[in-house]
Amino acid sequence: MKYKIVEKANPQNRDQKKWYAIPVNTGKFGIKEFSKEISGRSSLTRGDVENVITNFTDELPTFLKLGMSVKLGNFGTLRLTLSSEGVENKDDFNASNIKGARVIFTPSTELKKELENISYEELK
Repeated sequence: MKYKIVEKANPQNRDQKKWYAIPVNTGKFGIKEFSKEISGRSSLTRGDVENVITNFTDELPTFLKLGMSVKLGNFGTLRLTLSSEGVENKDDFNASNIKGARVIFTPSTELKKELENISYEELK
């Protein structure tokens, strides 16, 4: 994995700066590219794989909105979390206090282990 070094200020003390590594984005890898790679490893066509991925992404929000965690095998789990304004008394809380939902991804232990073996190279 390639990285570059950038200087960042401490959010609590803007005068204090340090150098940090950030990953270099080397491009985008979309559904078409994934489908082509997966079809090369299976008996499915690229169109079959693309259809499954598209249907999966279409259906995923349905299950998340039902309050379900969606476990994706050795990849990890997706779930929703809420952001809301606090109130002094429980009886004063209503749905208008909820400001929105966010998708949380928790990688599986298998994925975490796989990502432990990354070699790093500075982009010059």
